[in-house]
Amino acid sequence: MSLTLSFRSRIDRGESKHTLIIHTVRRSAIIFLIGLFLNGFPHFNLSTWRVAGVLQRIAIAYLTAAIITLYSGTRGSVLWIAGLLVGYWILMRFIPLPGIGMPGTDVPILDPNANLDWYIDKLYLPGAMYEKTRDPEGILSTFPAIATTLLGVVTGLWLKPRYEAPTGDSGLLRSANAVRKVVGMLGAGVALIVAGQIWNLWFPINKKLWTSSFVLFTAGCAVICLAVCYWITDVKQHRGWWTKPLLVFGTNAIAAYALAELLSSLLYSIPIHGGRRVLTLQDYLYHLLFGGIAPKELGSLFYAIAFVCLCWLPIYWLYRKRIFLKV
Repeated sequence: MSLTLSFRSRIDRGESKHTLIIHTVRRSAIIFLIGLFLNGFPHFNLSTWRVAGVLQRIAIAYLTAAIITLYSGTRGSVLWIAGLLVGYWILMRFIPLPGIGMPGTDVPILDPNANLDWYIDKLYLPGAMYEKTRDPEGILSTFPAIATTLLGVVTGLWLKPRYEAPTGDSGLLRSANAVRKVVGMLGAGVALIVAGQIWNLWFPINKKLWTSSFVLFTAGCAVICLAVCYWITDVKQHRGWWTKPLLVFGTNAIAAYALAELLSSLLYSIPIHGGRRVLTLQDYLYHLLFGGIAPKELGSLFYAIAFVCLCWLPIYWLYRKRIFLKV
């Protein structure tokens, strides 16, 4: 969404598409390198250094979606979304795996160790993989992730402000446009969720493989959440202390993500010796502070909330100092 809004404002200022592409390539490269650094931290061991990752996928999807957005327009973006999702399903369903057979016939279509995504990663993905023999941010599943990004682009095109001629009823016109946008997003969200659930019958919803049904279902959920937030905070202007935590994270989003990854890696890499057992600092703190909470799912939730709050504090400090780290 932000890609659509930022491109429009920069084009309005007279910047060329060539300039925007150069900026996008530079930004994508920086995001990719930050992801590589986080994957190597703190030991930077080449034998276990993972090349794929969340920020790396964001960088690739952002760059691809930016090029499509600049040169294809809205209709082109929609066609790209359809082509990526249908094409991914065809590849995963109808390409036989050497020595294994046809997905959906000889092996389950989403067998974790016998699908086309796994096969391509095993052959061509450089570096260590997140799950040893497969990676949830692998090569082939990045293509439907680009479709996810383009769905955000289309949403941004729908939501962006439109020029309105000045009239005596401009306030009523803006209100009517806002209602139309909210209703449109809610309708689109419901349609995407239904489409995802229907496609789930043939191509199951699966995050690690980023299946086409997963793309539609999660995009539908996101659009509905966005519509609700847009109505409450932008249209009705209901803002206050309860929106501040989200605002703080949003102003330094990549910094917040990087901080969470660095902290998690540190907690996981520091050993704590307790008698015959050696625990990571993460496990030690969890068992010490939250292990006695029943049920265990509730203890896990409290740990997650505490972790998020700990990450929020330095980001809040940056916010108070008006320091915004941009890539």
